[in-house]
Amino acid sequence: MDLNRRLISRLALLGAFAPLGPCLAAPAQAGMVPQLRDAVAQIMRAHGIPGMAIAVSRQGRHAFHNFGVASKATNTPVSSDTLFEIGSVSKTFTATLAALGQSTGRLSLADSPASFLPELDGSPIAQVDLLGLATHTAGGFPLQVPDGVDTPEQLTAYLRAWKPAYAPGSARSYANPSIGLLGMAAARAWGMPFTEALEKMLFPALGLRDTYIDVPEAAMGRYAQGYDKADAPVRVNPGMLAAEAYGVKTSARELIRFIDLNIDPAQAEKPLAQALESTRTGYFQLGAMTQGLVWEQYDAPPALEALLEGNSNRVAYETHAVKRLAPPRPAQAHAWVNKTGSTNGFGAYAAFLPAERAGVVILANRNFPVEARVRLALLVLKNQKS
Repeated sequence: MDLNRRLISRLALLGAFAPLGPCLAAPAQAGMVPQLRDAVAQIMRAHGIPGMAIAVSRQGRHAFHNFGVASKATNTPVSSDTLFEIGSVSKTFTATLAALGQSTGRLSLADSPASFLPELDGSPIAQVDLLGLATHTAGGFPLQVPDGVDTPEQLTAYLRAWKPAYAPGSARSYANPSIGLLGMAAARAWGMPFTEALEKMLFPALGLRDTYIDVPEAAMGRYAQGYDKADAPVRVNPGMLAAEAYGVKTSARELIRFIDLNIDPAQAEKPLAQALESTRTGYFQLGAMTQGLVWEQYDAPPALEALLEGNSNRVAYETHAVKRLAPPRPAQAHAWVNKTGSTNGFGAYAAFLPAERAGVVILANRNFPVEARVRLALLVLKNQKS
């Protein structure tokens, strides 16, 4: 059975091919084969996704495919400029900010976060380096900032009281506090608050003029409404370290531009180009997955089973021993590079193949299974007409 048939067969087992109601039928999309249009529409039906935006890049050329509505209350159609919450795909921007700090000499990934956050001096966390934070190998943070940590003072107290559960660099625990602390330190190295560092410096440097932490009033009409498991309207709750770990809102048009720059960093000015490429340096190995600075990578062509395992809940929610790569592995052209992201009301996936100069972005206003996102991305890149 070829890859196409295997993917579609598994999507069917996931319930993706339930009968369609007329309100969720996918519109005709130029350049998208009927088989793929049907798969998208069926996934939306199976998981109750009101709207989805897909962007594809091949050799620098873009195709956009939009389905459904940004809000069920207004029936506003999804467009390539609809703003979605991208959840943990936001972490790739945080990593880029830190990498840019290194490429401009403002910080080193070997630095302690206490070098920039002196309030952490003398605590166990001061013994961790920024690389450990960026690769989830600092010593075992929880997935989320604990309940009851709601103010900067409480956050500082929590971070000072934290103790590693394992030796730094020996295991990976995927964690929002880890990347959040990286973002705090990187922004302090730039001498500005994190949101300002992204919105006033990094996003403009990347050519992103419609990407935000805090969506301005003028853009609120394009901010999709998310829907939770109970189908209630919901948007992200801005808790401590939310901006650094899962706070970005952007569109398919903007995010595919960011993917293009990661595919070919030479399009950017030198310090930023160096930073973008360095985020794909491999530092740790976990099964078939190589951990870069947030980005997760697999040898290309990727084995479907490896992609599903690396993006599974088991890898996301459990601690796993890792192998440190010494020396670190330079960014590889023949790789599948990806990152998933979710909030309570949104689901996102971004992936690219540098050697093929191909990438895909999938944005939805409901959190739906990561397995379906991975399989859909593979189908899109296999079937998208040039």
